[in-house]
Amino acid sequence: MLPQIQSEIASDPFYQQNFANDGERFVAWYLRRVLLRDSIQTRDDITDGQNDKQMDAVIIDDEDRRILVIQGKFLTSVKVDAEPLREVLAAWIRLQDLPSLQQDCNEKLKLKLEAVRRALEDDYRVEFELLTTGTLTDAAKADLKVFADRLEDFAEFSADLQLVDSEVLETRLAEAEAQELPSLNHTITVDPQRTLLTEIGGAKTVLTILPLAECLRLPGITDGRLFRKNVRQSLGATNKVNKALRTTINGERVREFFYYHNGITAICNATQYDAEKGTISTKGLSVVNGCQSLSTIYSASERVRSPEAKDANILFRVYEIPDRALADRISINTNSQTAVKPRDLRSNDKIMVGLKRAYEARFADGFFMTKRGEDRPAAKVARKTVDAAVLAKMLMAWHCQRPNISYNEKKLFDEYYKTLFNTGYDPTSILVLQSWLNAIDDAWPNLALNNVLKAGRSYVKFHMLFSVSSIIASVNKQPTQVVEPSATLKAAQSPGDILPLAANCLENALQNALNQAQMSGKIFSPQNWLKTNGSVQGETLVAGTVASMLAGFPNGKALLDLMRVPATAMSNRWSAE
Repeated sequence: MLPQIQSEIASDPFYQQNFANDGERFVAWYLRRVLLRDSIQTRDDITDGQNDKQMDAVIIDDEDRRILVIQGKFLTSVKVDAEPLREVLAAWIRLQDLPSLQQDCNEKLKLKLEAVRRALEDDYRVEFELLTTGTLTDAAKADLKVFADRLEDFAEFSADLQLVDSEVLETRLAEAEAQELPSLNHTITVDPQRTLLTEIGGAKTVLTILPLAECLRLPGITDGRLFRKNVRQSLGATNKVNKALRTTINGERVREFFYYHNGITAICNATQYDAEKGTISTKGLSVVNGCQSLSTIYSASERVRSPEAKDANILFRVYEIPDRALADRISINTNSQTAVKPRDLRSNDKIMVGLKRAYEARFADGFFMTKRGEDRPAAKVARKTVDAAVLAKMLMAWHCQRPNISYNEKKLFDEYYKTLFNTGYDPTSILVLQSWLNAIDDAWPNLALNNVLKAGRSYVKFHMLFSVSSIIASVNKQPTQVVEPSATLKAAQSPGDILPLAANCLENALQNALNQAQMSGKIFSPQNWLKTNGSVQGETLVAGTVASMLAGFPNGKALLDLMRVPATAMSNRWSAE
């Protein structure tokens, strides 16, 4: 991996122009090439430099509700000692006292720590990654296990620690480069003496006893693509069940792992067992039960590869299930060891099913995804495809007028579920909301937003959606009311001149908040501001000003006509407090 990284860093002006040394460039390369962060996000994530307190990059991942802290060691030597591990441990200790840390760290990290504080209040899990181009010495491997256990078992501030060395880097890079592929194809090496091919209920079935080490070769574990048809994703190493799994793997009875575990269940579109070669070839592979186990096995990869775990095995089932409905039932009914998250529990809720049925009945070429990781059928139009999780965020931003809550999927599908979802909701409004979001995504590269806002695209776009609704409400002289999305269909079909106005609202509201913070001598975190009611109030105020000025614009009359709606299309906002 080292020659490839060196070559790409040297040949790409982005790394040379934006980062001061090869250490920063290495971390930036990892963010872009492996974690698939864009150039703006990468520059925002990097905190390396003087007084970085052993935190080279910090990512607040609102989608997965995690804080990722990366410590990078770009070394030309093959072996890495325990010193970088001690630096990670030092960073973990410092994070437990944010006020003290914020006093003596660099300016970029100070801003990040404000976002970290808010994320910790929202119970985000903490993950550390030691990123290196080398491999650990035997002594360092022993320290890695001790440090990882210490971080996980500390009740007051638990965290995960993952080593990302050359071998893991190579695997993750391959996964990142293949992420746009429609499905995972993989060949599993098995022992024919421990493998059975049969047919159950018309489905080809392969049962095998698989060494834990072979599990490490499965693609899509780190980015979750292997579990795209699972009703839930990894719950992290600090989850009670995952802790127990890890204890067994690291304990004296690791060889008995097979007897303690119910096994892994995978489905695929097609499978071929070759007893002579000892392989199971799969197309469209997805693990529907075993996400927690495989994630934990992967996080304990050094132990799994050790001589002590040589005879540790797990039962592995592969079903050839081209029928999507049956695959969904298998996914749901095989997940019983750990409580499913609210978003997953709602996937088969009668309200959700009713919304899906109504939307697809109204729009024959539309598709409503209720389950995480569903694939859109080829016959359905991409721009008419709506994900239930995204719809929840749009409804919160538009009808509740609280885009600052849209980032929190846990709350949306728990305490706000009954507020947001009802079977009587107009399918046309669903489509119009999706149309606005499509338009925001299309216009994103050209919107006049500063880099701080562009770096937070995953949640900033819902503030954009809110600003659109606020401008339209103000144009109709009902600034405290909410317009029905379906009434804005015409505007959504011609959003070209409206979205720059929405971007102006957000940009000016942010600048006003920044100025106020500077006048009072406070540290201002844009990420935190976007998660407060202050951002809503700021955008609403600017939206009213923009609407009042439209008549004087060269195209003002056309814009006003485009955004006018009947009085009956206005209603009270849905309560979200």
